[in-house]
Amino acid sequence: MLEDIPTMDDFDFEGKTVLVRIDINTPIDTKNGELLDDRRFRSHKETIDELIRKKANIVLLAHQGRPGDPDFTTLEKHAKKLAEIIDHDIEYIDGIFSSFVLKKIKNMNPGDIFLLENVRFYSEEVLKRPPDVQATTFLVKKLSTVVDIFINDAFATAHRSQPSLVGFPNVLPSAAGRLMEREIRVIDDILKKPKKPVAFVLGGTKADDSLKATERALENGAEYILSGGVVANIFLAAKGYRIGEPNIEFIRGKRMTEQIDVAKGLLNKYEENIILPVDLAVDHHGERTEISVSELPTNFMIKDIGSETVKKYTEILKNSGTIFAKGALGIFEEKNFTFGTVEILNAIANSEAFSVIGGGHLVAAARELNLKDKITHISSGGGACISLLAGYRLPAVEVLRRR
Repeated sequence: MLEDIPTMDDFDFEGKTVLVRIDINTPIDTKNGELLDDRRFRSHKETIDELIRKKANIVLLAHQGRPGDPDFTTLEKHAKKLAEIIDHDIEYIDGIFSSFVLKKIKNMNPGDIFLLENVRFYSEEVLKRPPDVQATTFLVKKLSTVVDIFINDAFATAHRSQPSLVGFPNVLPSAAGRLMEREIRVIDDILKKPKKPVAFVLGGTKADDSLKATERALENGAEYILSGGVVANIFLAAKGYRIGEPNIEFIRGKRMTEQIDVAKGLLNKYEENIILPVDLAVDHHGERTEISVSELPTNFMIKDIGSETVKKYTEILKNSGTIFAKGALGIFEEKNFTFGTVEILNAIANSEAFSVIGGGHLVAAARELNLKDKITHISSGGGACISLLAGYRLPAVEVLRRR
């Protein structure tokens, strides 16, 4: 998979201005704006350190959150955190490609590192279009005039066809960063001969990514899809359960109502392989209350899988040969609803399977539980990792391939 993708070994960086797409999107405490996890920052240290050693001028491009979400914010605190981790000054610039930003980049001094503003503040960044179209965006046209080389180290968002990820390789010499290179190599090795049976554990709130991965994984012979989080709620709704207005409203708020129809199609085709919760934990006036799915609908928010579901999933994982997991099974930030995520992570860690986990909240939970050494590979990306493992080609990787 890596054979025809340029890496950093293919370039001389001395004196060059290098634009590096990184992914430092991280969970944020929305009450005080503090960053809750520095794992993704540390994952880019190798790439940035190498560019510093090779005397490049470094311009970093990144995002945080999605428009409208509570964690959608500037990258000012991210610049400070990253500077601490790499032990080098980083200047935060509150712009992306204005004339002020372009002039600053043109006048960079050796050793300078800039972190530009949250690229998703720019409206074209969130449009999904082919790479050749993304290359015509203002972001790419403007920044490509002041940089020499593009490095994509943002594996966690490599499954998205957005300008900052796929546009620059059309107009600039480009390569995979060290993190991107390592992730692709590890997953390529896994895919060559996965030990059966293969189980995917899909939770979190990004149900669109998970449903795409579900389809491809099952097409490619995966035996089990274990669902939690919003993914499970969507599958339950697709199966005909009335999950209750608060939960449907949450799905509407995430603009994922159409995913219920997608889930119906998957259930029609693969019902035996898609394993749904048999019980759920709801937030009953601040208390955890478990209910059977037969007791639906509920007027309370579903915030975790229940104990019977955990038993069912644990038995499947114990007998699996390969396990891929993305996303928390419940609202891990709330102590009453950590149970499902904690127990499933323990089941993965205690299994004899080859295991891979990805996604910010799930990985943060594994670290908090001191389980990271018991899991075969912890990926920097949730959606990208699962998409690649399920058999998809990633747009931001494909566009790097030598032409």
